[in-house]
Amino acid sequence: MTECEEALSRHTALELKSVRNATSPGLVAQRLHLIVVFVLAAGRTAFAAPCQFEAQGEGRVAAVVDARSIRLDDGREVRLAGIEPTASTRQALTSLLVGRDVALRSADDTPDRYGRQGALVFVAESDTSVQAMLLAQGDALVSAEIADKACAAALMSSEAEARRQKKGNWADPSAIKNAESPDDILAGIGRFMVVEGKVLSVRQAGATTYLNFGRNWTHGFAVTISKRALPAFEGAGIPLKSLENRRVRVRGWVEGTVGPRIDVRLLGQVELLGASEPIGVRP
Repeated sequence: MTECEEALSRHTALELKSVRNATSPGLVAQRLHLIVVFVLAAGRTAFAAPCQFEAQGEGRVAAVVDARSIRLDDGREVRLAGIEPTASTRQALTSLLVGRDVALRSADDTPDRYGRQGALVFVAESDTSVQAMLLAQGDALVSAEIADKACAAALMSSEAEARRQKKGNWADPSAIKNAESPDDILAGIGRFMVVEGKVLSVRQAGATTYLNFGRNWTHGFAVTISKRALPAFEGAGIPLKSLENRRVRVRGWVEGTVGPRIDVRLLGQVELLGASEPIGVRP
């Protein structure tokens, strides 16, 4: 508990004691109102909204450049961090942002090689990022690039809720690819995809670990994980060998020529699935 929270707790306790000793109904109501105010303030301190990184500037959105980028009225171009677009992302962004005042938050404001500033975008005084709004509507996919655990979990939760309700992108049964249909995945080469299936084997070749989802290693779908990514999985208590015979959901860019591959570089690209969760439906 922070010093502020402790002070609020002590003050609230004193107010409760005063209420018990009070006899005037008006005084009781007034003090109860003060208690509510203090409790709400403590709640805001203890349960701050996730993704509230360091402020990196403000501005008014002049235009949507593409499905992941906006231009502010001062000429700055901002790339929305933490998401990958779907067919409806650009239209949704236009509806949400054009002409609106926004605040930018991120752990680092260093522009990318195209001069774009990566950030989470917030409209006016909202505590909910535009990224979370898009995900909740099914108008974007989580990219797993956000390293902060609380923020990453919040974004994943927004996507999961849209997926459960089959909103936006998730209304299409082919939005989640089945690992047992490698040809369907290979047809989307060069695209960011979400794939579900059972890991049949885990094999290592040189500095690369392969999660194989098919018995034919050359044709079946596989996930590749480099040696430098292993500490993140081990640190999270997920040795790669433990994924054998487990059902997982994987997200990333599809590569490959004979058999489709997704190269996993970030822990958040792989989610363990419960036994009761259905595998993605074949397109």
